Amino acid sequence: MIGDTEAPVTGVRALANRMAARLPRPLDRVPSIKAKLAILMVGSGAGAFGYFAIRIGVLPPRATVVAMVFALLISQVLAHGMTMPLREMTAAAKHMAQGDYSRRVRATSRDEVGQLAVAFNHMAADLAAADQQRREFIANVSHELRTPITALGAVLENLVDGVAQPDPATLRTAYAQTQRLSLLVSELLALSSIEAGAVRLDREPVELEPLLSEVVAEAEVMAAAVDRPVRFTVAVAPGLTVHADPARLHQVLLNLLDNATRHGPAHGEVRVHAHTAHGGRTVIEVSDDGPGIPAAERAGVFERFTRGGRATGGGTGLGLAIARWIVDLHGGTIAVADPGSRIRITLPPP
Repeated sequence: MIGDTEAPVTGVRALANRMAARLPRPLDRVPSIKAKLAILMVGSGAGAFGYFAIRIGVLPPRATVVAMVFALLISQVLAHGMTMPLREMTAAAKHMAQGDYSRRVRATSRDEVGQLAVAFNHMAADLAAADQQRREFIANVSHELRTPITALGAVLENLVDGVAQPDPATLRTAYAQTQRLSLLVSELLALSSIEAGAVRLDREPVELEPLLSEVVAEAEVMAAAVDRPVRFTVAVAPGLTVHADPARLHQVLLNLLDNATRHGPAHGEVRVHAHTAHGGRTVIEVSDDGPGIPAAERAGVFERFTRGGRATGGGTGLGLAIARWIVDLHGGTIAVADPGSRIRITLPPP
């Protein structure tokens, strides 16, 4: 019985809300809530004046009653226009609490309530975008984790069933998938720490020449592990120094070299060039012999799980996102430079 009465009530309430949304709001052009309240008080005062005029016999009762009813209607219309945005925001906030970020508020008023409605709509749009990014991030993480786990499970299943023998090639395949899984988990943890603001930079003067030598030596080992033989060349002025966190800068450069290794051709060349630019800024460029990233996709390659338009090489899609965050923390910039196969880092002067 209760259910039978709830549906009509809900329908009447929805109809009333639609009608209320179409009602005019005569005070929308008034730029201040104080002025609106003053106008509303004047309208209410007119009704009160009419009532007392009847009581003391100053005005004819019929004319005064008409004036009172008119003042009351005007006051209700004005009050409705003033409070409707607040009611809309309340209803939209309730939908947001349930995960619906599609509701928007009519923001035609020029007063403080109208400014609040505009800010509310911006907030709703930002929350909707953040929720969409969260969903995509979870889906991407699930996919990236599933790929090496499935491959590793298949190798181990073949070993258990006797289909494959534990020869060096099979064990290398299992080890490669384990390494990929470990790299993904490490990069997810690093990205989570950076986004949460939990990363602190321990800056100090860092000489680039020995740092790049260490990074290149590690990148050569990683290239051999994924069977991508390349040649690394480094051009850096002796004594060139930056003021940075050496561990984090090492992580950025290693990510860039690994990215160039995976997306450049086998037996190609990966070049690292560092020099001082105008204003004392330090520029570090990493380039390869690959086809490059199309201009339309360059801004998005630093987003999480984005690999651009180049051929995939088993990377996690997180390396460039982590590099961007770390460079931003240093107050620098990172971008794709022409011809699309060059990543340029610019660090501020010490």
